Amino acid sequence: MKKIIHSRTVSIDSQVLQGFKELLNVYSPSCVVADAQERYGVMRSYLRPLTTDTRFVGPALTVRLEPGNQVDCLDALSVAQAGDVIVVDAAGETETSIWGGLMSGLCKMKGVAGAVIDGAMRDTDETRDLGFFIFAKAIVPRSTHTPYSGRMDPIEINVPIQCGGIPITPGDLILGDEIGVVVIPLEQAAETLARAREQADKEEQTRARIRAGKSVDELLAEFGRL
Repeated sequence: MKKIIHSRTVSIDSQVLQGFKELLNVYSPSCVVADAQERYGVMRSYLRPLTTDTRFVGPALTVRLEPGNQVDCLDALSVAQAGDVIVVDAAGETETSIWGGLMSGLCKMKGVAGAVIDGAMRDTDETRDLGFFIFAKAIVPRSTHTPYSGRMDPIEINVPIQCGGIPITPGDLILGDEIGVVVIPLEQAAETLARAREQADKEEQTRARIRAGKSVDELLAEFGRL
């Protein structure tokens, strides 16, 4: 693997993106989207948010690092745009942190919406104080070799990757909350948004019926599921 940095060549419709941002206001948006996609696109449960107020959505800026030879992913900032979610395939490595507080600060200043790392991070106190939203598989003090070797490769940016067991193409939507992360394929985003809105509305109607004292049987008869 060598250094490969692509600019993203596709973009999501602004109204669809705004619709997903509005969906962040409902209960458990990751669950709503997972249901709308019939359970597709849910990243593995080992990816955990740093804070319980985590809630973001945005197009994926993908990063792939070489197993056993991982470097800092600062190069992602050269192509990152405000609202992006940086998604890092760090091969599930748990003993080398590829993300720290300074990276979180740089992302925060650039308007990056969040990050998902299939690997390890450090400086959780700084990242938390910055209010930057991030998921990671592990937390460990050990850094990459970059601060000592000076090397910034091998790294690939805006290429197809896998993260949390899910294939991701640059520009796919990434939605994360305190529960987990869901990937929405770009070409299905509008359809998924329509289904997610229907699901969220149905759940709110169900809550209203529960407050009105309806039984489980009555709820199942009306909605078909809980």
